Amino acid sequence: MDSGGYRGAGLELLSKYGVSVGDTVLVKTMGGEMSGVLMPRYESASEGYIVIKLKSGYNTGIEISKVRSVEKLAGPAKAATAGAPAAAESAGLSRVALISTGGTIASKIDYRTGGVRAALSASELYASVPELANIASIDPEVLMNEYSENLRPEHWTAIAERVAEKINTGKYDGIVVSHGTDTMHYTAAALSFALQSLPVPVVLVGAQRSSDRPSSDAALNLLGATAFAANAPVAGVFVAMHKGTSDDVVAVHVGTRVRKNHTSRRDAFESIDVTLVALVKEGRVKMQDSGIELAKRGERKLDARTGFDSRVILLKYHPGFDPALIEHAAKAGYRGIILEGTGLGHVNKDCFSVLKKAVGAGMMVCMTSQCIWGRVSMTVYDTGRDLLDIGVIPLSDTISESATAKAMWALANTSSVDEAKKVMQENLAGEISSAIPL
Repeated sequence: MDSGGYRGAGLELLSKYGVSVGDTVLVKTMGGEMSGVLMPRYESASEGYIVIKLKSGYNTGIEISKVRSVEKLAGPAKAATAGAPAAAESAGLSRVALISTGGTIASKIDYRTGGVRAALSASELYASVPELANIASIDPEVLMNEYSENLRPEHWTAIAERVAEKINTGKYDGIVVSHGTDTMHYTAAALSFALQSLPVPVVLVGAQRSSDRPSSDAALNLLGATAFAANAPVAGVFVAMHKGTSDDVVAVHVGTRVRKNHTSRRDAFESIDVTLVALVKEGRVKMQDSGIELAKRGERKLDARTGFDSRVILLKYHPGFDPALIEHAAKAGYRGIILEGTGLGHVNKDCFSVLKKAVGAGMMVCMTSQCIWGRVSMTVYDTGRDLLDIGVIPLSDTISESATAKAMWALANTSSVDEAKKVMQENLAGEISSAIPL
């Protein structure tokens, strides 16, 4: 018998009726009856309850003192077998590689702890969303299984190299990368620079709520990402997530212009200073005027430069900011600093002397704004002009997350800091826009 974290009175109840975690049970209480799957318990939960998952997908706790009987209706359900339906190949659909890296989209609830754990492989994702077979022929694989907060620049390199391998086979019409949402916008920016001149769409997709929750956004996001990867007329790196709180439309964002702006809403991702690339509804892709010139599918040949130099630090200025943090970065061996300044791109005058030393020592120091919308303009006020004289590089409307990934890429793929500085002010992947929508 699987105790599943039950102890005391709960474990005694399970033993009495010969049921285990995973069994479908009928529980009769003093107030009625209900059926569902017997779920594990949280490690810290009260032992006076059992938990079952109802057919609706929601869980309910039942007080043991009120239980009259428990009847086993069925044993644990067998896991769905993965694999692409043969019809997908015979229907002549586009072929899409699905690369799983982990995150909530590939997670299930861990009822020991109440959190989510990495559990689903790329193949399991395919098996759990059979509608994918109507959109494309999917080749799934697991590259890694990490929550996105654990990803480092070397993981970006691994993802970029695997995507490049897939594209260079010439077999795929698009690539989908499943990814945790917390740092997905960093990875999207990193891939945008590492994978220059893409001939097909590379679409990152995640989920705000794990796939075994009834409110999960995993299935719709995956369907939307796959439809765009398979059928969109453009190429590049994109992010596909819910457009709104309703479960009907997926928004597609430019990889360097997107940010996670909410901790838990399904529409957490927003395009910054540009409009959406496309909307996907019921498998149909409707292109939008994003304000960014996008390459057409099949026009270019991939130029993969997948190295990153992690010796870049992102510092957010605030009242009381200690300039010694800049000195520490220089002494710790960092080669670049992305400053997230106030307003149009400012930090206080106490920072000027240490910034001058850092620039003089060969560090690349760049300025972004901590405002979400708008661009840096450092010629308006004396503070900005002084920073320009010191050698701080303004990055226009590049968002700080994209700037950080770009700086790591630029320092790894240029022969000098001066060359990297020039690259930081060039628009390589839509990270700098010529106009900002009202």
